[in-house]
Amino acid sequence: MIHLSGISKHYGTRVLYSNASFQINPGEKIGLVGPNGAGKTTIFRVITGEEGLDSGVISKPDRLVVGYFSQNIEEMKGQSVLEEVKSGNKRLPIITQKLKDFEKKLEDSATHPMSDDEMTKLLENYGSTQEEFERLGGYTIENTAQEILTGLGIPPEDHHRPTESFSGGWKMRIALAKVLALNPDVLLMDEPTNHLDLESIIWLEAFLVQYKGAIVMTSHDRDFMNRIVSKIVEIANKQITVYGGNYDFYEKESVIRREQLVAAAKRQDDMLAKEEEFIARFAARASHAAQVQSRVKKLDKIDRIEIPVEEQAMSFEWPTPPRGGDEVVKLTGLTKFWNKDDGTQKLVFKDATATVERQDRVAVVGVNGAGKSTLLKIICGQTEASSGQAAIGASISIGYFSQNSLDVLDPKKTILDEIHDRLPNASVGSIRSLLGAFRFSGDDVEKKISVLSGGEKSRVVLATILAQPRNLLVLDEPTNHLDIKSREVLLEAIKGFPGTVMIVSHDRYFLREITTRVFEVDKNQIRVFDGTYEYYQSKKSV
Repeated sequence: MIHLSGISKHYGTRVLYSNASFQINPGEKIGLVGPNGAGKTTIFRVITGEEGLDSGVISKPDRLVVGYFSQNIEEMKGQSVLEEVKSGNKRLPIITQKLKDFEKKLEDSATHPMSDDEMTKLLENYGSTQEEFERLGGYTIENTAQEILTGLGIPPEDHHRPTESFSGGWKMRIALAKVLALNPDVLLMDEPTNHLDLESIIWLEAFLVQYKGAIVMTSHDRDFMNRIVSKIVEIANKQITVYGGNYDFYEKESVIRREQLVAAAKRQDDMLAKEEEFIARFAARASHAAQVQSRVKKLDKIDRIEIPVEEQAMSFEWPTPPRGGDEVVKLTGLTKFWNKDDGTQKLVFKDATATVERQDRVAVVGVNGAGKSTLLKIICGQTEASSGQAAIGASISIGYFSQNSLDVLDPKKTILDEIHDRLPNASVGSIRSLLGAFRFSGDDVEKKISVLSGGEKSRVVLATILAQPRNLLVLDEPTNHLDIKSREVLLEAIKGFPGTVMIVSHDRYFLREITTRVFEVDKNQIRVFDGTYEYYQSKKSV
């Protein structure tokens, strides 16, 4: 369906890929993976025609419909959410108008009769236009758009609100709904789960599993990727490599392939060493001149096997935190109202009673807006309870991460300077080791904060929080913006943490790996589930 053959792309002297090929077949669901900056988004832009190639060919059918959801959304204003989503299909309004024109001619024929040939031609054109209208979803577009918006967490009562009344995160959902409602032959999605809560992610997952068209997507959500894709296209080390399986398969298979490549490189090195030894030994002998020349030519033609540089896995060593009390946090009759602009109050939760015990790993879950972040803010003293209390236990030292934590970074400083200012007693060597554990190596540490991505900023803040001797970590969406490798670094760090953790995250794999208890914020209440995240899911599905 879409064939990319022998493609090369570079920016200046930086090569993204060279002489690479892969194809997208009808109905295939493909995960696009690779390190940041490898060229994943560029592949999307090449397929849509937004960018060209330096060499190679991309071929696709002329009438192929391609839908592209990116993190750079267009400006939205002047119409309702529902109208915005329906407007994604640019051809539908044209076909709708053609149908109206045909219907007007048929209506006029009652007073201005046509010849038989004219009527036959009109009816044929009307019929073919109706078929295209149906194929484009014209009869169902309204219901489809409403279903998708609701599934993505925008309730029916908000479908007629103007788009400009929504925040950036909600506009991302509207943009995603717009692409899904288009029902394209090929759906390109760059991080579709960003800005979605867990319920919306689960809905989108079910929608995409049933989707008839082809899908190519990037995602930092391991579970999401595993449940949808059956083919992985890896962009790394200036190459594009295809794996037939989901992300878990790719992870295992890539290790096997690397081991095979290392073994093949060793065999080649051994062979080259023998040939070069022969050449050096007999180069001066006329009797062996033909053989030497033959071997020189042979070596010139050999493609040398290159072993891609492997990212160093660095472990994180926890500072020894103080030994806190067994009761870390105690909620007693905790109630929170927010005062609204119209003078009324919005209830978040009331009469919440629960205890967080030493070394608990508590997942705080609930739909967007339920009050998860509010609960964590009360515990960390960032906002006050309306009544009741959240008592912090004896000798408890809190490390708190929220999305607002990124705003305290100084854009003028380098990463190294920022960390040093926050950990003044640490040596440069220990700071470099810390940053290495969080995937900042070599010259990376000299980058200015101002040029970092959201994921890189998150890693800087998390490194400083985790490097201090805290015994309670309160983490509000620490996995946002982090790629899969960075999430694994954080996951392993938390697994080894000797204290207590309370965490909000939409990453199910992450929660399954660490959770020992669940606090669910739902319908103005906080319910406690004494068990793993899987236990919580099993109770919710009953």
